[in-house]
Amino acid sequence: MENPILKLKDKASKLTETQRRVADYIIKNPLDVAFLTVDQLAGIVGTSTTTIMRLTFSLGYSGYTEFQKGLQEILRSQAAPQTRLEINLLDLNQSNLWQRCAENQLQNIQSTFEMITAETLDQTLEMIVSAERIICTSVRSGMPVAQYLTFNLNRLLGNCELIVSDLSDWIDKAASLTSSDLVIAASFPRYARRTVEFVNAAKEKNAKVISITDSYSSPLVKYSDLILPCSSSSIAFHNSAISSIFVADYLISALAINYPEKVKTRLDEVNSILTNINYHYE
Repeated sequence: MENPILKLKDKASKLTETQRRVADYIIKNPLDVAFLTVDQLAGIVGTSTTTIMRLTFSLGYSGYTEFQKGLQEILRSQAAPQTRLEINLLDLNQSNLWQRCAENQLQNIQSTFEMITAETLDQTLEMIVSAERIICTSVRSGMPVAQYLTFNLNRLLGNCELIVSDLSDWIDKAASLTSSDLVIAASFPRYARRTVEFVNAAKEKNAKVISITDSYSSPLVKYSDLILPCSSSSIAFHNSAISSIFVADYLISALAINYPEKVKTRLDEVNSILTNINYHYE
């Protein structure tokens, strides 16, 4: 049976804004949706039952009931007992702030792991290695992942640049983009207008766009070729970068491991220069 969640993810960029809001809720809460009526789901998301029905039709289902049955079947096949770590976490004192923070980040990573498919990651790697130029862009809470990617992609490939979209004059850079270039944008609520504008300008120049964001209802989705959704919740007020850094770290590791012929020469050259100038403390 086809996975309804995967079909939603594949279709996300082609959905209307309201449909993306519904899709985002389903992807984040599949267990709840599997047992909600269409009226209940419409009430929770704040939309009409007609919108939900049209969404399921667009995915190739005869209606919400068939979509829901497919969701229930996938959830049954994926059901697994809790790991020892999860059980231990649940048994701990919830007043322990340090432990609560750890539990939240583990949940963020688990949720991110479930939202991003291996196929999407493979496509991401292929887009990165085939790009003539790579531009990473973000502001504020997305900056850690943009900076981390920029440093390591440039170390591996030598063609990556960081643009802070609300500080840099990126218009000249956007004007020179082509279909052989790749923009990787990171943005989390509240989404920065300048980052969205930069991504929009990149798409108008036919550049490829990968967005690292929190959901399929993010304003970046409509301009993106690929979406890497990363849970960004924290136990306080801020967007957490932990799961998005986890994804970035995977991409860097996978590039080095899967494309050794692409990165080895540059790594050797960089290491030779660092050695010659006695860069590291001994």
